Amino acid sequence: MDLKIKPLPPFNLDLSAGLFLNGDWRIRRYEAGAYWQVVRLNGRLALATVRSIGTVDDPVLFVDLEPDEGLSKADGMAADAIVRRIFNLDLDLQPFYDAVKGDRIMLHLTKSLRGLRSPSTPSVFEALIDSIVEQQISLQAAWSVQRRLTEASGDALVLGEKTYYAFPRPKRLAEASLQELRSCGLSLRKAEYVRDVSQLVIEGMDLEGLRIYKDDKIIEELTAIRGIGIWTAELTMVRGMQKFDAIPADDLGIRKAIAHYYYDDRKISGAEARRTAEQWRGWRGLASFYLIMAERLGIDA
Repeated sequence: MDLKIKPLPPFNLDLSAGLFLNGDWRIRRYEAGAYWQVVRLNGRLALATVRSIGTVDDPVLFVDLEPDEGLSKADGMAADAIVRRIFNLDLDLQPFYDAVKGDRIMLHLTKSLRGLRSPSTPSVFEALIDSIVEQQISLQAAWSVQRRLTEASGDALVLGEKTYYAFPRPKRLAEASLQELRSCGLSLRKAEYVRDVSQLVIEGMDLEGLRIYKDDKIIEELTAIRGIGIWTAELTMVRGMQKFDAIPADDLGIRKAIAHYYYDDRKISGAEARRTAEQWRGWRGLASFYLIMAERLGIDA
């Protein structure tokens, strides 16, 4: 099944999928203009491959779903919604650009990165588990653990001679032994947190329903869960709930990016990062992502 999707302009797939250039091809990856990931469509798995066939100002995406046998119109609609969520295709970037144009540095970076969207996970559950994994370790180490966790516990999709994996379902992680989880690189404490959160979801905790709440309420609800602090909650909000004002300011990558562009690379605290981000209020999380991507790409201020 093939789909065409019209994002709100501007949209740049090359920039927005850039984080996945070195991704594991069995899970998600961006290569030679194509992004692919296994998605769940009404209970079945499909590999969604996304390509841009438009321009930044007149964007059109072509989505190929495999295998296409038996896919229904409802499955196509589900795929459309998932791709839109992954790349936040319905987000109007113009209010963000208008809000930060008084900041000389951000004005330059938003022009250089025009059409960049912050990728999101298909579900809040995935964002929360990823955020637990990333607690107090480097991003590279976290990606390794996330990959091993997905390959060990995720559902497999076999296409020809290749096997792809979807992110693990809550039931699978809730039933996993601590030894299984630790074999993926998790500490004992993190393995407990992952299993506990998964069990709460199985028992009826509605993570998706938190989207409708204000940021303070979401943080209150998430930090009531064992193992979830403010940093983990804020990262989950940005990555899984499209809460673009949430800023996990204690994150090393965010502090490093802010320090690079605003403090001549001097090491700064989370409090200093939050103070600097106040000028982007309403869009602090998205502005921070632009800084991170600008630093990765070597864009000068």
